[in-house]
Amino acid sequence: MKFSGYNLNQKSVLPNSPGVYKFFNEDQNLIYVGKAKSLKKRVASYFNKSSNHNRKTHKLISEIKYFDFTIVNSEFDALLLENNIIKEEQPKYNILLKDDKTFPYICIVNERFPRIITTRKLNKSKGEFFGPYSSVVAMNNVLELIRKLYTIRTCKLNLAESKITNGDFKVCLEYHIGNCLGPCEGLQTEENYNQDINSARNILKGNLSVVKNHFTETMNVYAGDLQFEKAQLVKEKIDLLEKFQSKSTVVNPKLSNISVFSIVSDEKYAFINFLSIHNGAITTAQTYEIKRALDESDEQILETVAFNLLKEEVDTKKEIYSNIPFTIGDIVSSVPQIGDKNKLVKLSLRNALEFKKNKILSKPIHDKSILILEQLKKDLRLSELPKHIECFDNSNIQGTNPVASMVCFKNGKPAKKDYRHYNIKTVIGPDDFSSMKEVVGRRYKRLLEEDHSLPQLIVIDGGKGQLSSACEALKAIHLYGKIPIIGIAKKLEEIYYPEDQHPLHISKKSSSLMLLQRLRDEAHRFAITFHRNKRSKSSITNELTNIEGIGQKSYEQLISKFKSVKKLKAANKEALIDVIGVSKANKIWKYLKQKKEA
Repeated sequence: MKFSGYNLNQKSVLPNSPGVYKFFNEDQNLIYVGKAKSLKKRVASYFNKSSNHNRKTHKLISEIKYFDFTIVNSEFDALLLENNIIKEEQPKYNILLKDDKTFPYICIVNERFPRIITTRKLNKSKGEFFGPYSSVVAMNNVLELIRKLYTIRTCKLNLAESKITNGDFKVCLEYHIGNCLGPCEGLQTEENYNQDINSARNILKGNLSVVKNHFTETMNVYAGDLQFEKAQLVKEKIDLLEKFQSKSTVVNPKLSNISVFSIVSDEKYAFINFLSIHNGAITTAQTYEIKRALDESDEQILETVAFNLLKEEVDTKKEIYSNIPFTIGDIVSSVPQIGDKNKLVKLSLRNALEFKKNKILSKPIHDKSILILEQLKKDLRLSELPKHIECFDNSNIQGTNPVASMVCFKNGKPAKKDYRHYNIKTVIGPDDFSSMKEVVGRRYKRLLEEDHSLPQLIVIDGGKGQLSSACEALKAIHLYGKIPIIGIAKKLEEIYYPEDQHPLHISKKSSSLMLLQRLRDEAHRFAITFHRNKRSKSSITNELTNIEGIGQKSYEQLISKFKSVKKLKAANKEALIDVIGVSKANKIWKYLKQKKEA
């Protein structure tokens, strides 16, 4: 078929009317569809040099070689046509629902002894449709309730009166197990069967109170006639209905025929939650992740998603509530500020935020990092991917100023905000084993007390001795065996497991060993830096407090003011005088000057 679009030099043919415009690339492939109140103004805005387009929109514009358009009567018609084209053509610069499928409906089929079926094809001549359901699980829950309460047939037989009279059919297994009353053999009247269908219709509409009242009246009649077994069966159905209702009722039962939308977004994605409310109960609940194609606003994204979900109901008196206002056809959503409707919007927003948080947490990390962590998991025979690793190291020189460090890697990369320094509190002298036991115990006791997440791997810088000490600390707080722990000995890069005499040797070329070495080296660097700073601080403290007339209190005043030893040494005499007075300042100034000259 010959291409009938226009080239970009023919933009003057665009009318000042509502409609749909289409952009094509140089291969005449459709790449974008949009709707507009004024086709002329909207298309021109793409090529206006003063427009502040984002990078993606500039990329779209660079690919546009041809355009076409269709005039329609209203904005709603434009929305409908745009949606249909996107569904059919799927242009690469248009946003789509992630699964982009037709939503399921429940249908009461137009036939004698109607069946209740599910379908994704909306053909209103076929029967009475309920939905769409954005969640198959929610739809199946309603169907399961109906089938437990009523005996609706599931066969596809044509139950014409003449065929039943002629005895063309025989009851099946569904009859013998009590799921059907055998209308195919004339064992159930059409009137009695249709009563069940009417009750099922009320459930599908969300009118659970009508069904419950009917069951209650029936139960009382049976009880009044002393038919207690039948009354008990009806009571069980009432209990089933109440259980279903209690699970889904969230607000005032008077609230019905309500749709609730909420959206949270970032630069790349939008997360939309949708709730459908009938008689105060949530009958549909679903959250969608939408990837921004261009620079769509939250309102535009909401409009697109809501239209897909509600396009069969836009001509009804449905109430729509949302956290930001948007329009579908003649329906404008409301943003309630108080009451049950406000609670529903907050509930929806909470679901959208939770969905976004979980999606961000589950986003795959960089492929290279994944490969390294998967190799580490394989080499160390771990049960899960070690996305969170913590490594410990000690540092002391002849027992002076003993310290330890813990570094944390997340997703194979340093998470420096989670690094920790430790001053050794319970160990006297150069005892690396006891120091390791102390800091490991302190670290994980605190994580447990504060209910923080635990790592998937602990690495100890050292051999069997340090590893055994760390294991003793974990045993004391009942974590031993719950977190994988290894030791890495520097000399031969051997990996030690608890209670295993023979070390594991990983190939020197392995990316997993390189990651462990990075962890160990980072922990060592962090510990040495802390130790050096502490020694320097201790040294200057001893020096200053040895000056006659200068005590610990004066030193603490100076450090409190200057924050570091380096800044203290660089300070002028006037600054020292402001902190500790003329006499003491002169003594320290003289001492530091002499030391500098020496």
